Amino acid sequence: MKTLFLMLLCLTTGIAFAQTGTIKGRVLDKQSEKPISGATVSLVDDNNLKTTTDQDGNFRLPNIPLGRQNIQISFLGYENATVSEIEITTGKESILSIALSEKFNNLEGVRIVGTGRGKSRAINQMAAVSARQFSAEEASRYSGGRSDVARLASNFAGVATADDSRNDIVIRGNSPSGLLWRIEGIPVPSPNHFSTLGTTGSPVSALNPNMLANSDFITSAFPAEYGNAIGGIFDLGFRKGNTDTYEFTLGAAAFPGAEAMAEGPLFRKAGGSFLVAARYGIVGPLGLAGTAAQPNYNDLSFNLDFGNSKAGNFSVFGILGNSDIDFIGNEITDDKDLFAKKDEDSYAKSNFTAFGLKHTINLGAKSYLKTVLGTSSAKSTYEAFRFLNYQTASENRIEYTNSDNTERRMTFSTFINSKMSNKITLRAGLLYENFNLKANISDRDRQPDRDGDGIADLSSLINTDGRYQIVQPFAQAQFRLTEKLTLNTGVHGQYFSVNEQFVVEPRASLSYSVSPKSTINVGYGMHHQNVPAPILFLNENVGGSLVQTNKNLKFVASQHYVVGYDLRFADNWRAKLELYHQVINNAAVERARSGYSSLTEGASFTYSIDKTSLVNDGKGSNSGVEFTLEKFFSKGYNLLLTSSFFESKYKGSDGVERNSPFNNGYVVNFLAGKEFKIGKNGRNVFSINTKFSTAGGRYYTPTDLAASRAAGFDVKDDTNPFSEQYDDYLRLDLKFGIKLNSKTKKLSHQFYVDFQNLTDRKNVFIREYNRQSGMIDQKNQIGFQPDFGYRFNF
Repeated sequence: MKTLFLMLLCLTTGIAFAQTGTIKGRVLDKQSEKPISGATVSLVDDNNLKTTTDQDGNFRLPNIPLGRQNIQISFLGYENATVSEIEITTGKESILSIALSEKFNNLEGVRIVGTGRGKSRAINQMAAVSARQFSAEEASRYSGGRSDVARLASNFAGVATADDSRNDIVIRGNSPSGLLWRIEGIPVPSPNHFSTLGTTGSPVSALNPNMLANSDFITSAFPAEYGNAIGGIFDLGFRKGNTDTYEFTLGAAAFPGAEAMAEGPLFRKAGGSFLVAARYGIVGPLGLAGTAAQPNYNDLSFNLDFGNSKAGNFSVFGILGNSDIDFIGNEITDDKDLFAKKDEDSYAKSNFTAFGLKHTINLGAKSYLKTVLGTSSAKSTYEAFRFLNYQTASENRIEYTNSDNTERRMTFSTFINSKMSNKITLRAGLLYENFNLKANISDRDRQPDRDGDGIADLSSLINTDGRYQIVQPFAQAQFRLTEKLTLNTGVHGQYFSVNEQFVVEPRASLSYSVSPKSTINVGYGMHHQNVPAPILFLNENVGGSLVQTNKNLKFVASQHYVVGYDLRFADNWRAKLELYHQVINNAAVERARSGYSSLTEGASFTYSIDKTSLVNDGKGSNSGVEFTLEKFFSKGYNLLLTSSFFESKYKGSDGVERNSPFNNGYVVNFLAGKEFKIGKNGRNVFSINTKFSTAGGRYYTPTDLAASRAAGFDVKDDTNPFSEQYDDYLRLDLKFGIKLNSKTKKLSHQFYVDFQNLTDRKNVFIREYNRQSGMIDQKNQIGFQPDFGYRFNF
C-alpha cells in the first residue's frame, strides 16, 4: 500500500493547467447497445457548448464551468435524453455512458417527449417496475452513507436497514438472504469484509464505490435474466478508466479508510483503459468500530479494458478483500460491547475475491454477444475460546466454536442481444455456476454433554466438502406495441443439482405512458431460491451417524405482483407510487409443530444450528405501498423523500400467522442537499447534506430468563416467536463538505465531516441474556459518531 501511494505521488509532476472541467463519454443505442455516430451533446445552460459523437459514439466536451451541470443528448430518430447532476471539478474528468431510445415512429413530423427521466429509469431496459438506477457519486454525497452502496440503497423506497452495525438489506420484508449480488453480469458471494457463509451483509463493504459505473437496484418482479433470488437484485458494473489522460486520487476517510486510485489509457489506439484502486481500513485506530477490538481490512479493485478489435472487446476485472479482528476478553471494558464478551477470546478472518474475463463482440449491425467467465470465493474462519471461570481461573480456557468455511464458484455467463427493429428487442442466454463448498462448523452451544464432564460437547454441525451446480437459461423480449405501450416478457429456468429440481419462471411487465410526463407500470414475476447453505448442509445425529437431513429441501418459491404510477410533474421533479404483494411458498419449517421458518434467517453473522429434518411447508407474504418524491439536483439543491408502509408475515409448521422479524411496518427517509459556490468566480463549493430516517422496530423472540440461567446461555421463548418489537428506530445525520478547485492546475481537494446520529439516539441493537450478569441486557447501537474524509484528485 505504501509503495502504491509513493508511485502515485511521483506522478504528479507535469500536471496540465485547467480552470474548467471536461465531460466525455459514449452514446449508445439503448436496445442494441451499438454506438451512435453524429449525436449532439450540449450543455443545458449554454447551447454554445456542444459537440457531436464520432464514428465510435465517443464525445468530449471541454471548458465546462465548475459545479454540477446538466447535458442534453439528441439524435434524429431518437428520443432526447438529459443527464443531470454531473459533478465538474478541475481534478477529474467526468466520464459517462449514455443510452438513447429509438422513437417508435421515425417520422420528422412526430414529436415525442422523452427527456429528463435520468435515474428514474433502470439501466436494464427490461426492468420496468421496482427498479432504480444509482450512481457511485451518490454513495459519497449523501450523509451517513459511509461510501457504502448497500447503505445508499437504504435511502430507497422499500428498503429497511434499521441497524447501524451492519449493512444487511431488507427489501419489502424479505430476509437479507433473499438478495442477489451481481458484478459485471455474474453472481458473487457477499462482497463485504467480515462476511460469513450464507450472509449478504456485514459491518463493512468491500466494494469501492469509486470503481462503479451507474448501476441498477431492483426490488421485485425482476427481468428474466435474474435468478436464484426472491428479495432483490444489486446489479453492479465497473466503470472504464479515462481513455485519454492519466488521473489519480489520494484520500482518507474514517470508514472506507486510506485510499489510492489511478486510471488512464491502455492500448491507446484501441481505446482501452485501466482503473485500479486500493483501500486500507483505519476505523479501528480511530475508535469508531463499535467494539474495543481492532478491525483490520483492506481491498484492491481493478478493471482493465483492452479496447476494440476485430475479435471484439476484452476486459478483465476483479476485487480482492481481506479482513480480520481479534476479540480478547480481558481487553473488553464494556459489558455491552456489540460484538465481544469478557469471558471469551475469539478470532475472525474473512477473504472475498471475484475475478472475471468479459468479452463482447458484434454480430451484425444490431446484435452482439456478451460472455463473462468468472471465478469468485468467500472464505471465513471463526474460532472462539471460552473461560469457564474467567475472573479467577484463566487456565480453564476451552475451545467453544470452530468454523472454517470456503465457498468457491466458477461462473460462465453468456447472452445474445438483438434489436430486431425499433419495436422489438430480444435477449437470450445462459448462466452456469459450479460451486465447491468446503464447510466445517463445530460448536458447544446448545449441545449435549455425552462424555459427562460437565461441559457441552464440541459437536460437528456442518461437515461438507463437495460440488454442486446451478444452471439458469433465460429468454426475454421487449415489444413496443404502440407509441405509449411497452411489454417486457420472458421466461427464466433454474436447475439445482443438490436436489435435482428444475423450475420454469414466467416474468412480465407492462408500461403505459398516460402522458409525456406520467407512466403506469404493472409487473409480475415468479422467482425461486435455494435454502441458504448453512441450513441446507446442517448435520443431524441419526443413530450415531451424522446425516445432512436438509439436503433435499426444494427451492423457496415466490410470486411478485406490482403496480406503479410514475409522474414527472415539473423539471427535475419526480413522484412515484408503487403497490406490491408477494406470496411465498415452500419455505423450510420443522416437521413438528413450531413457529420456526427459514424466512426468519439471514440478518446476523450466523444461522440457526439446530434446525434439521426440515420440510418445505412454510408460507409467507409481504404487502405494502411505497412513495417516492425526488428533486434531482438543480438550482443548487436536491431532495429525496421515500416512505414505505408494509406488512410482512410468515407461517411455521404450526400454521399460525406471525410477524416476520423484518416487519418494521414503516420506513421513512428524508434527504436534502444544498451547494453554495464560494470564492472568486464561484470556483469552489461548500455543501450541506442531511438525512433523517425513522422506522418501526424489528420483531424479536423474547428470552426465557429462567431457562437461560439454568442453561448458562441465551434461551429464547420459542412458544412466542417474534412476539415482541424493539422501539422505533430514529436517526439524524448532518454532513458538511467543501471542494476546492485549483485556479491554474488540474487538481482539486475535497473535505467533509459527517455527524452521524447527531441526536445520540439510543437505538436498540439486541436484547439477550448476559451470562456474566445473569440478567437480560439491552445493547444499543452506535450513538453519536463523527465521520470525516479528505480526497485529492489530480
